[in-house]
Amino acid sequence: MVEYLIVAVLVLWSTVVVFKKVFPQTAGSVFLALSSICKRFGWQRLAKWLKPKIVVGCAGGCGCSTDDTATKKPEAIQTVKWR
Repeated sequence: MVEYLIVAVLVLWSTVVVFKKVFPQTAGSVFLALSSICKRFGWQRLAKWLKPKIVVGCAGGCGCSTDDTATKKPEAIQTVKWR
C-alpha cells in the first residue's frame, strides 16, 4: 500500500513539473488561482508556496538582463602577425 502512495506522489510531482515546462502561462494562472483559494481558506503558508514567482525582465531569451550592470562586450579577435 505504501508503494502505491509513493508512486502516486512521484507521478503527480512529475505531471506538475511537465505542466509548468510545457504550459508556463497556463500553469502560472492556475497556480495563482489555487493560491488565492488557499488564501481565502486561511492557509497562508500554502498560498505563499503556490503563488508563482514574478517574472523580471523580458524572459524571452533575447539577452536583456535583470540587473542594471553593463554587459561586458567580447573583444574583437585579431589576427596574429608573424615577423
